[in-house]
Amino acid sequence: MPANARVSRRIASIAESATLAVDAKAKALKAAGRPVIGFGAGEPDFPTPEYIVEAAIEAARQPRFHRYSPAGGLPELKQAIADKTLRDSGYQVDPSQVLVTNGGKQAVYESFATLLDPGDEVLVPTPFWTTYPEAIRLAGGVPVEVFAGPEQGYLVTVDQLEAALTDNTKVLLFVSPSNPTGAVYSPEQVAEIGRWAAAKGLWVITDEIYEHLTYDGMPFTSIATAAPELGDKVVILNGVAKTYAMTGWRVGWMIGPKDVVKAATNMQSHATSNVANVSQMAALAAVSGPLTAVDEMKVAFDRRRKAMVDGLNAIEGVECPTPKGAFYAYADVRGLLGKEFSTADGTIRPATSAELAALILDEVEVAVVPGEAFGPSGFVRLSYALGDDDLATGVGRLQEFLAKAK
Repeated sequence: MPANARVSRRIASIAESATLAVDAKAKALKAAGRPVIGFGAGEPDFPTPEYIVEAAIEAARQPRFHRYSPAGGLPELKQAIADKTLRDSGYQVDPSQVLVTNGGKQAVYESFATLLDPGDEVLVPTPFWTTYPEAIRLAGGVPVEVFAGPEQGYLVTVDQLEAALTDNTKVLLFVSPSNPTGAVYSPEQVAEIGRWAAAKGLWVITDEIYEHLTYDGMPFTSIATAAPELGDKVVILNGVAKTYAMTGWRVGWMIGPKDVVKAATNMQSHATSNVANVSQMAALAAVSGPLTAVDEMKVAFDRRRKAMVDGLNAIEGVECPTPKGAFYAYADVRGLLGKEFSTADGTIRPATSAELAALILDEVEVAVVPGEAFGPSGFVRLSYALGDDDLATGVGRLQEFLAKAK
């Protein structure tokens, strides 16, 4: 790159978040009066519970929260997160092992930045959330995709991980429940993968933000407790966004050994300092309070999950395994690629899921995220964290349009 380039190679190489891009386009079309149904962003359609909002209002009235606070998080929130982790994961940590971050994404990046040196490899079960590989590359690491398709429920095996292992592998990324697939590993699978990682001397970074969203009796299992052999080479990522419908409040956290958390806190002290105090106090009310709100949301998510999967599997050329967690359906649309679709501008044969997603948005005003955002082409992700009526309308449009494929 020439010396006078306006943007650095490091930043120029980062792709825009595909999920946020799809959501932004859908919202722009809606604002222009178009009847768009957006299955793009993973954002609950419920308001933040009232007791959490009230805690934020009360905090905003207190002058001490109008000032800087410790870069690593309010002490009372760090203690509450430690208590919540013991309650929900059975994993005991000291508050000094907690770093409160500006949303889950900051925790993701800071974890990789703290652990990786240039050239270190990270095993990334695929399909993956679109931010993971970008955060790994930005931190100087190398993402190594390990793909598991619908025929194995989007769950990678130890044999697959072993085949991808090299002398440069330093970290295993582990996510269950998964974004984008909704796949959930059984307790036995979690323990097996954790023991394998420990035997290989790997770090494990585990994203547990969907821990409370599992269905059909499938339990959430933290790899930190399922595989105690990992010792202190595990970092837990979490946040309040999904469980408590708090996506806009921007509070996440990372939990890890004290030296790693201290180093990440030093980094955050230069990057952003403390998370907004009012948001931290809202998060304190959330993690300290009951899980009643998420239990109520789960009833709706479960209903929508079943309706979406049934509706997608009724389309010829679409295969959609039933997700056991989170609020996403990940549909295999390879059977539709190369088929002919008639449009006002003539016939189109989409060759990739990106082309198919663009066609669907243009023709029937339904926004889905193509598989290219999460790994290989040939798939689409649909969030069912939206209203029942919109879900039914959107799936109905997909059924009507995709049935015309020749």
